[in-house]
Amino acid sequence: MQTDFGGVLPGVRRVQTSRMHPRLLTSLGYAEGDGRGRPGFEVSFDRRAGLITLRQGRDEATQPLTTEYHDPVSLLLWLRQLTAQDGGGPERTHAQLTGGRVLIQRLPDAEVDGTPCSGFFLRPGNAYVYVEQDAPHRLMRLIQPTDFGPVEANAQPAGRRTVQGRERRRRV
Repeated sequence: MQTDFGGVLPGVRRVQTSRMHPRLLTSLGYAEGDGRGRPGFEVSFDRRAGLITLRQGRDEATQPLTTEYHDPVSLLLWLRQLTAQDGGGPERTHAQLTGGRVLIQRLPDAEVDGTPCSGFFLRPGNAYVYVEQDAPHRLMRLIQPTDFGPVEANAQPAGRRTVQGRERRRRV
């Protein structure tokens, strides 16, 4: 997943790479960076050794792997799966990220650009996630508070972008 930030934020690109368990959608590994080289942050889950390894720049730390973890990307895809399976998702659930436990609270149904959506509020972080209720259960809106004000990402229909002189399809 690549996110380009603009507007009130300085021009920033974040490239997030997530490897996930195909059925559980829990994280097998996660990296985040600017896409121009080695990631600035990485997490790997070694189930054989029972260790989590976190790397940020030149710093590295390990801790015991005692539960299943999500990363920011796998968490969003897991919320899509919950919406599809549970008719909108549970009223309240939790997910474990390497930074701590996330409380996920179901919000009242809402419409995003005329599409019925299930809404979720995530704490800590105070993020809002809206997932299309009907297939294909697209992520329709993400709202994340920042020091500069809230950053809102809205899904757009599949379109075309030009990348280095060639056409590229973009799907959300």
